[in-house]
Amino acid sequence: MNNDKIKVLLIDDHTVVRAGFRMLLASQPFIGDIVDIERGELATQEYQRFEPDVVVMDLSMPGIGGLEAIRRLCKYDPDVLVLVYSIHDESIYVERALEAGARGYVSKNSAAEVLATAVAEIASGKRYIEQGLLPEQEGMAGADEQQSTHNLSSLSPREFDVFCLLSKGLTAHDIASELSLSYKTICNYNTQVKSKLKASTAADLANIATAHNIR
Repeated sequence: MNNDKIKVLLIDDHTVVRAGFRMLLASQPFIGDIVDIERGELATQEYQRFEPDVVVMDLSMPGIGGLEAIRRLCKYDPDVLVLVYSIHDESIYVERALEAGARGYVSKNSAAEVLATAVAEIASGKRYIEQGLLPEQEGMAGADEQQSTHNLSSLSPREFDVFCLLSKGLTAHDIASELSLSYKTICNYNTQVKSKLKASTAADLANIATAHNIR
């Protein structure tokens, strides 16, 4: 990045949330222009037009969602700097975001100034993971947990989104509405997720989610 102020592309589907983030970031002397959009489908197009230094990305959005949006941005530009700013503070979400290509992860439950700090760190070429979001002793997981983690990592970004919603007890119709996808598409994802995780019922999926502290 050059000596100019940091340009930020903010992607979140909630208008009020975006407005709050804009106000917070704009109050920082090192932040320059800010553009905000509401869906991951628009990410690559807006990134190409605006050429931001850092992309601040929510994960839980209708449509393709945050994880797939990160993957598409990284495919378009392998050097893209994406900071995830999500309500999810479970380690599995952090791991999936980093696997997709994110350079940092901050929880929306963190103090407001943490977001600005994370943007500055990532813009300078560093990674920034909010303290406490990743376990410090991952090697101590048991064999069963390691196998379960491996199975979860076999899910595509969209399959992971569907898995999380299924594990919360949402029906295929509910999930189709939540993600703006067809009922048939969700049923197909449902089958794929259960096959990959060797699960038969929604209760099985809920147990797997509980084992990984996914709420």
